[in-house]
Amino acid sequence: MVRLHVKRGDQSQFLLEAAGSDRLADLAPLVARIYNGRLKVQRLCSAPNEKMQQVIRKTIEEAKALISKKQVQANVCVNMEMVKDALDQLRGAVMIVYPMGLPPYDPVRMEFEDKEDLSGTHAGLDIIKESEVQLWWAAKELKETKLLSDYVGKNEKTTIIVKIQEKGQGAPGREPVISHEEQKQMMLYYYKKQEELKKLEEDDDDSFLDAEWADNHALKRQFHGVKDIKWGPR
Repeated sequence: MVRLHVKRGDQSQFLLEAAGSDRLADLAPLVARIYNGRLKVQRLCSAPNEKMQQVIRKTIEEAKALISKKQVQANVCVNMEMVKDALDQLRGAVMIVYPMGLPPYDPVRMEFEDKEDLSGTHAGLDIIKESEVQLWWAAKELKETKLLSDYVGKNEKTTIIVKIQEKGQGAPGREPVISHEEQKQMMLYYYKKQEELKKLEEDDDDSFLDAEWADNHALKRQFHGVKDIKWGPR
């Protein structure tokens, strides 16, 4: 399976496994579905009132962990089943807290019924319509008419960074030549080298103390004509 490291802009979103034989016409909407589903889970975790949050806090934490961006760092792939599982956990917890159900206008109920109105909100801007999604890799748009293997070849044990965005936004920014972690390690390496060089320079500066001209008594011995006197038998 090819591993897709999905990003929006410079922000890591999730890891997804796909077969090289997958059609991009199917893969791109799936990526958008998972991406939007994670946003829904995040909205649901912040929408409950304080009383509800206190009761279902553990469920909220578990649901957020399932779709967290930290899953990328943990090398855990996310799929649509995990997103549905997070939504089902939240739905079950809300039913326990409100067995008679929530009113139709409640934002939590509207989210569960896919009737949320996010127009004019920042959350609405984050959503990408499945019909408008575009995937990019290595500054190339992954065309819907092709297979994933048309771009990555037959090697299914590879990881590629895929950027998700809406059609018409143009090519996303290129990935840096080296990662942030690699850059940090390089800076640490050069800092250590500078410290070592600085220490060597300090050691060299102290080495003059061994020189004859630095001997506090050398000048006095020379005036007394005893500079080259050697004691003991020859």
